[in-house]
Amino acid sequence: MRVTTDFWVSALVKRVFSGGGFAAIAKRGATEAGAVFVIVRDRLGGAELFGPAPQTSYDTAKPDERFFIRYALEDEAALDARLEKEKRFDYDIWVVEIEPGQGTIEDLISVAET
Repeated sequence: MRVTTDFWVSALVKRVFSGGGFAAIAKRGATEAGAVFVIVRDRLGGAELFGPAPQTSYDTAKPDERFFIRYALEDEAALDARLEKEKRFDYDIWVVEIEPGQGTIEDLISVAET
């Protein structure tokens, strides 16, 4: 059984803080099943965007786990444009911004190989 998006995002935020990082919910979406987008910021001002992986990326052994893909974006303007496009398609998305602290983003979320 998959947990609610609200619960999953809360757990992500707590994992980030426990690892010495910072996390903020930039947009709160549907409590039960909103799609989650994660902006990962580094201390030098760079940013990466991760969004829900396509269904074909899911492992049948772990059907309830959330997988993400990394979007190849050139700059902050492209990141903002992508999020605006996603919001027009589905207004109930979640946007979480994090600075991971110790460790990598792969320690916090499951990133699918594309």
